[in-house]
Amino acid sequence: MPSSSSHTELPDSSSLRHILAVAHSPLAEPGVARALATELGLDWLGVVAPKQVRDYGLLLFMDEHGLALQQTGKGAPGPVRAEFVSGKMGYRREHGGGAGQLVARAVGLQKTRAPLQVLDATAGLGQDAFVLASLGCQMTLFERNPVIHALLADGLYRAALNETCAPIAARMTLHAGSSLDWMNQAGPEAVDVVYLDPMFPHRDKSALVKKEMQVFRQVVGDDDDASQLLEAALACARYRVVVKRPRKAPAIAGPEPAARVEGKSSRYDIYPIRALPA
Repeated sequence: MPSSSSHTELPDSSSLRHILAVAHSPLAEPGVARALATELGLDWLGVVAPKQVRDYGLLLFMDEHGLALQQTGKGAPGPVRAEFVSGKMGYRREHGGGAGQLVARAVGLQKTRAPLQVLDATAGLGQDAFVLASLGCQMTLFERNPVIHALLADGLYRAALNETCAPIAARMTLHAGSSLDWMNQAGPEAVDVVYLDPMFPHRDKSALVKKEMQVFRQVVGDDDDASQLLEAALACARYRVVVKRPRKAPAIAGPEPAARVEGKSSRYDIYPIRALPA
């Protein structure tokens, strides 16, 4: 796992301190796990079996596969990682359909051959950013939640060690902290495209089925400043802003999107500023 000196310690008022701790398997490096706990201001439990932990509902758990966010207790779902080499993202990289993928279409990669500078302002686990980087985009990623940032940093570190994924990971630069601050200071045309995928208030319980969303809800909560993110994005993007939303959710408060790219469960609202270069 990479050095995590850019992590931001969780605020003292965070309820995460009462539900989240750091632990590791016997095959992980204990010093790295303990350093992460110190940087995030979380309890370090040492070597534990996640299903046997009772005092915490979640663990940042380090094993031979890297860092994961793991629910504790019997019957808990499997770990959530930022994984780019294997699994769903590995398959998507090899068989994903190139520039025809929904996020690529929304960003406009079918309309231009120019390499785009894209800001992923709410990076999460970096899946869409990795798709765009695999198609040649130079990606700048911001993740302000220190727990999710730690997962993403670990995933990018492991991707950089893989011969196939390393060139893609090299086009992804991850920053800790709020992209809102960066965008407000960046000025007009600082990047070609801004991509936003803010967390939103859930009203439909069925939307919580995916384990990643269940875990994210506990760790991240909602992005209550989504409209501010959109406003800042429109002020610093050269060509367009793209916002990912649940398919049936309303648009973010602010100007109406000019176009949409819809999938089965989500859609991409497009806010064009000027035409992409041919």
